[in-house]
Amino acid sequence: MKKVVQTITLLLILPIFAIYRLLALINQNDAFASCSQFMSLIPGKTGSYLRNSFYNLTMTNCEQGVVISFGTLFSQTDTEIEHGTYIGPQCNIGSCKIARDCLFGSGVHILSGKNQHNIESTDIPIREQGGKLTKINIGQDTWIGNNAVVMADVGQKCVVAAGSVVVHPVADNMIVAGNPASVIKER
Repeated sequence: MKKVVQTITLLLILPIFAIYRLLALINQNDAFASCSQFMSLIPGKTGSYLRNSFYNLTMTNCEQGVVISFGTLFSQTDTEIEHGTYIGPQCNIGSCKIARDCLFGSGVHILSGKNQHNIESTDIPIREQGGKLTKINIGQDTWIGNNAVVMADVGQKCVVAAGSVVVHPVADNMIVAGNPASVIKER
């Protein structure tokens, strides 16, 4: 039955995908961000299936069986999400690779690294100084709690406590908490 629903949602999403492709001829990042905002507003399981189908067509990889909840925004097409992952409501995801069976609470932010904006010059507005996007890796079977902010890689089978700010890489099997996040226990 899931295969039938996935096929139907893929067909339903084709007009939005066509609009995305046309807008992408002008600016791919803006087109993706706009479509992500639109897709985030569709509620319930229907919305999750439609988002999964749309991102399957537009991201580097978004496998079937991924749950992407209401209000979740993606900012980069260079994103990979593997099977069995649940992304809670109102998350904001940048360039990253999310391995199998991850769990994200509500309001999780995965930034594209911690150097997205240069700030060296006081003569040039920050928005015009550029920056460097880094693809963040989230290891298999990792749980990231509500309102956590992640700017560095997180290993496999980790737990990032709610409200934590990850600025340094986290090794496998660690539980981290705080701002900046530090190891509080090994699993």
